[in-house]
Amino acid sequence: MEVVKAVDEQNSVQEQEQPAGQQKKTAIIRMKMPYFIMLLLFLVVMASGITAFALSFGKVSHPVIIGGSSERDEFAKLYKAYDTLKKGYFQDIDEDKVINGAINGMVQALDDPYSTYMDEEDAKQFQHSVSSSFEGIGAEIQEKDGHIMIVSPLKGSPAEKAGLKPKDIVLSVDGKSIQGMSSTQAVMLIRGEKGTKVELTIQRSGVEGTIKVPIIRDEIPIETVHGEMVADGIAKVQITTFSTNTSKELVDTLNSLQEKGMKGLILDLRQNPGGLLEQAVAISSMFVPEGKLLFKVEERDGTVKEYKSQNEGNPDFPLVVLIDSGSASASEILAGAVKESANVPLVGEKSFGKGTVQTVADFPDGSNVKFTTAKWLTPHGNWIHKKGIEPDHKVAVPDYYNLPYLDPKLELKKGGSSNDVKTAQQMLEVLGFSPGSTDGFFDEKTENAVKAFQAANKLPETGAVTGSTTQRIIELLQEKIIKDDPQLKKAIEVLKKELK
Repeated sequence: MEVVKAVDEQNSVQEQEQPAGQQKKTAIIRMKMPYFIMLLLFLVVMASGITAFALSFGKVSHPVIIGGSSERDEFAKLYKAYDTLKKGYFQDIDEDKVINGAINGMVQALDDPYSTYMDEEDAKQFQHSVSSSFEGIGAEIQEKDGHIMIVSPLKGSPAEKAGLKPKDIVLSVDGKSIQGMSSTQAVMLIRGEKGTKVELTIQRSGVEGTIKVPIIRDEIPIETVHGEMVADGIAKVQITTFSTNTSKELVDTLNSLQEKGMKGLILDLRQNPGGLLEQAVAISSMFVPEGKLLFKVEERDGTVKEYKSQNEGNPDFPLVVLIDSGSASASEILAGAVKESANVPLVGEKSFGKGTVQTVADFPDGSNVKFTTAKWLTPHGNWIHKKGIEPDHKVAVPDYYNLPYLDPKLELKKGGSSNDVKTAQQMLEVLGFSPGSTDGFFDEKTENAVKAFQAANKLPETGAVTGSTTQRIIELLQEKIIKDDPQLKKAIEVLKKELK
């Protein structure tokens, strides 16, 4: 039974819409490319150095290319400043650094948090963040006690095939020690181009000495959609970001969940910061009837363009969408579209409030500028910028959801006093181990609570909060957050009424 028809992403102005009948025979949800995405994503500009243009709500995949320059009177002061520094500064200046600083200052002067200059390295990381894959070994890592530890190799990845195991400690990468590095610094060394080799030296519990593990890097897909059955006939699908392959992942996930008996869907957009516009459009069109508005874009001259759903069919199951203060940009596009054009109820907290459109301009050296080009409006013409979208059913989360991170490297013990001690006390209290008070002073009652927690979790009863004790506290708190989840419970309640 067909559930809904999705909108596929468009990669070239030369591509044509796929004829009906060329869909995958086993697909329950089919994909179709609307013409308006092609117009939105690619405006061929006949000007020197400019090749393509793409709109994005935070991130883009097909940026403007900037090339060439011409002297203009308004830049005379800038040139003069540069020449003055180059000739008169007491040391040789780093020309690239100075020029990058000038561009960065120019963008910062816009006083727009969504416009930014990215050097070559930042630009690469930006593209990785919106890509559906990256090249590396395929292992999740974390920093622990000054070491880099393998959390888990991804299924089918080079790391798994090479025999890496959870809790392996990575001592060096290609002979370079990574002790004391952050996980981000370690990732930069471990990642690399597909087909290249990297050798990790690891230490494994129960094995004498060290082990050298050569691994051939490969392309590693990034999953942005996670689905599960959460109640009788009710499925929850979380979208963590709008990346290049998200709509296809969602199609596959919905097909799988329908086979498991899905009768109603909760779409979880909480803490989703946004991503690629075409993915928000594609996914919105899955749930908004054909011809209904998805959003509007207002240009600087006041011109307003409307973008409509190209979906030929409607889902035959009820939908509820979860949002919170971390739902931003493309997430708000989707939430606004289904709320105002499909009467889909929203549950949770007010969204972030980002109502502007960005594009990226690439420079020949690989750096780029991301800048705001327009503002977007909901189907009813609302500009949600700095205001957010209000849910139909407002549900707050407990205060402990917002407790700050507690660093396992810290050692909190009797006699200490700090905000970190207060955080630890609050966490212990939530987990049922009363510290007596949560005033930030580590007294005897707090020490006894810590020892009771350690005994219950088979940890050394030191009475101090550090290392494995801190990590276990964080793990159990996260499990409690997932288990309690009042917003999800409300969404299930709302959906059950729709199913009756």
